[in-house]
Amino acid sequence: MRQARVTSLPPIRSGDAELVQRALARDEAAIRAIMQANNRRLFRLARGILRNDNEAEDVVQDAYARAFTHLDQFRGDSSLSTWLSRIAMNEALGRLRSKHASVEWSELPKGAVEAQIIRFPLSSADDPEKSMAQREIQHVVEHAIDELPEAFRLVFITRVIEGMNVEETADILGLKPETVKTRLHRARTMLRDNVERKIGPIVMEAFPFAGRRCERLTEAVLKRLGVTI
Repeated sequence: MRQARVTSLPPIRSGDAELVQRALARDEAAIRAIMQANNRRLFRLARGILRNDNEAEDVVQDAYARAFTHLDQFRGDSSLSTWLSRIAMNEALGRLRSKHASVEWSELPKGAVEAQIIRFPLSSADDPEKSMAQREIQHVVEHAIDELPEAFRLVFITRVIEGMNVEETADILGLKPETVKTRLHRARTMLRDNVERKIGPIVMEAFPFAGRRCERLTEAVLKRLGVTI
């Protein structure tokens, strides 16, 4: 008796398989786990395209709704995170095109350096001036990233901020690995130049020594010299 031939599908990665199966069964804990593991990445990718926090958050919600509705189509050719990232990017690009009909992904500007994760120092409750300075620096960097041309901005966000490797970035953005490296190098150069222009005037005021610090030191020296009144 002949057995029916079964078409084999690529196996779902073991790390994703259980979560996907549970999510297909409407398991709330699994769905929640998938979202919590990918929220930041999807938000950053969507925001990299739209440059608007509220719109990016809406896009991520739409992307999840689409993904979980069609989760049975996930075959494991790439990681679940990569699959979700593509959906979020398509949603964001769709929204962008609806606002600017002339914007096409293929028309974005074209542009080997290893990425490093940007880690902003933790704020210190004991040093409010330092915390404020850290927030100001972060604001300057975020604004400078927003001003990068879109094609370079997306590569920078995926490689540097999210820490994806070259191959995964190329897969998500539909680029050649060599293009990813070239655009990353160009993005870092543009970002550095932009940040330097923004903080140049601030640098001139670095290491201030005035006010109470200046007065305290002056009084201490006068006291040592025995000339205080």
